[in-house]
Amino acid sequence: MATIGAVSPPSLPPERLRSVARAADAAGLDELWLWEDCFREGGIASLAAALAWTEHLRVGIGVLPVPLRNVALAAMEVSSLHRMFPGRPIVGIGHGVQDWMAQVGAKPASPITLFREYATTLRALLAGDRLSVEGRYVQLVDVALDWPPAAQPAPPAIHAAATGPRSLRLAGEVADGTILTGGSTPDDVRRAVDLAAEGRAAAGRTGAHLITVYLPVVIGPNGAERLRADAAHYGESELFGVSGDAAAVAEGVDALIDAGATSVVLQPTLDEPDVESFVEFAAAEVRPLVAASRAAGAP
Repeated sequence: MATIGAVSPPSLPPERLRSVARAADAAGLDELWLWEDCFREGGIASLAAALAWTEHLRVGIGVLPVPLRNVALAAMEVSSLHRMFPGRPIVGIGHGVQDWMAQVGAKPASPITLFREYATTLRALLAGDRLSVEGRYVQLVDVALDWPPAAQPAPPAIHAAATGPRSLRLAGEVADGTILTGGSTPDDVRRAVDLAAEGRAAAGRTGAHLITVYLPVVIGPNGAERLRADAAHYGESELFGVSGDAAAVAEGVDALIDAGATSVVLQPTLDEPDVESFVEFAAAEVRPLVAASRAAGAP
């Protein structure tokens, strides 16, 4: 069955993360996802803290902007997390919001070129390879990790945030999974599955490619109005999402799974006052309904 997660949004102050993570862990949520938005809490620091505060929860970062980090440093940090918390970190990388990258002097002339070089190099370092790279953006001379992650059953997966056709194909080519932004429709998911498959085929890659999608969710009254407010915040005219009770949310999750999502992450609106209760709702009310519907539809 696809995994069910929830977002701890960056609009929360960092000191709230502990209670949210512990609530998610206690409720049995599959995954808690964090964002690294400029200029809020740091993704690696938040990911490490959430893992340390919990026992079983998988914690994802969606996503680390690659222009901000030297790839060798990213590999060191990701490897350390996987060795300290085996099987629990989920790492996503992306181009970053280009206006933010420009604010810190890190906007690349070719985000696609940077991402290709970065993702390929990061995956190789995490696999334990020793590399010398002379790319347009990534340069390494005889670099290998002293403490690479354990390679059982495989090196850690790297997920790529992608939206446009070129990025979606590239995600299939160089990453192990794709992360789709909140507001993605089932048709968007199907398109991502197809384009990632094209990229994998072109690269001669086989095996599964994971698809993670954020689903905006409103609990309580005025759902449509609150979704419109979030859409306006993100510069959109509308935002695909679900409002209502657990059954309505489970129906929305099922639609995304049917379209090809392997992980659906419930995203609270920016005005959600009680994220702790939101993650408990995702685990205790939505997850069982999704499990039941998937079981009922199994051959």
